[in-house]
Amino acid sequence: MSFLAALAPTLIGAIGNGADNAAMSALEQQDEQFQMGLYADQVQHQEQMSMQSTIFDQMMDERSENMREINTLRDIEMQSRKADNDITKKFIQSITE
Repeated sequence: MSFLAALAPTLIGAIGNGADNAAMSALEQQDEQFQMGLYADQVQHQEQMSMQSTIFDQMMDERSENMREINTLRDIEMQSRKADNDITKKFIQSITE
């Protein structure tokens, strides 16, 4: 009987430690799940930002291309006006001579 009395505090302590370990393990699992949720949110946010950035870049590329086309057409129009002015000047010179 004295053997059981001596062993009882050790057994109770072991059971208590087991409960503490189980509680700690449960908390660690909850924390890990929470961290995974945060990571998933962060990845989703990064993917959305990447998609927005790609769309913005495409829009800016298209806008730049449109501006280049407009500038080219404007340059052609100016060259045409200069050529028309030169023709008109030559015609006026030929009349006045």
